[in-house]
Amino acid sequence: MGFSEMSFLLALLFVLFAPVLSENCGPGPTCVTDLQGALGSAPEVGVAAPSPAPESIATLKADAFADKGLRPEVLALALKAFEEAWRRGDTSKMMLSVIDYSLPSNQRRLWVIDLETNRLLFQEYVAHGKGSGVLESKHFSNVSQSHKSNLGLMKTAETYKGKHGYSLKLDGLERGFNDNARSRAIVMHAASYATESFVKRVGRLGRSHGCPSLDPKVSERLIDAIKGGSLLFGYFPDRDWLKKSKYLN
Repeated sequence: MGFSEMSFLLALLFVLFAPVLSENCGPGPTCVTDLQGALGSAPEVGVAAPSPAPESIATLKADAFADKGLRPEVLALALKAFEEAWRRGDTSKMMLSVIDYSLPSNQRRLWVIDLETNRLLFQEYVAHGKGSGVLESKHFSNVSQSHKSNLGLMKTAETYKGKHGYSLKLDGLERGFNDNARSRAIVMHAASYATESFVKRVGRLGRSHGCPSLDPKVSERLIDAIKGGSLLFGYFPDRDWLKKSKYLN
């Protein structure tokens, strides 16, 4: 093909396609601008958009389990923390466990809620660490060997069989308050001192090294219900935590 024929072909292609280009994106730099705008409005590759909390959360009232001892103000905070964790992508499990450490250990202060159906699955005794108090827990820590319980939002992880039998590892989600939970070996496990019979005999539960210990009669079923990425909310009216928690502020 000679030079003149090549030039004629290029000119013909321009005549045929120029109207289409002009109609779609305008002449000259306008086309570049439109492309940049389109790219700018597209979601960043590999970054998921925040997920709104499921609708069932909005229908669960704070006083839903008040007759079971779960105070409305505590459940309201737990749901707020859950929604923020869901938005951040920290969980995809519609299950929420709440421990109200402001209640004494001779009360059933652990609740497990199925948030898909808004049903209460468990209400159980749960022990606190011996460093946190005797009948009541008043002191909390993120430090190893403190034998104190953790505050804040935690995530359930894998199960294993150890010296306390079937147990559940926990990962703290709040820096400075519970993010050392795994290294401290803060786990859910069965304990003979976390039973109703122990309460009737002693007036309170026994105490752990910081673990939320459970009645052996229910521990395996409860652990199986919440394992693998659900959230556990440990509450106490601690001003520092309430002010700094990234899930409550």
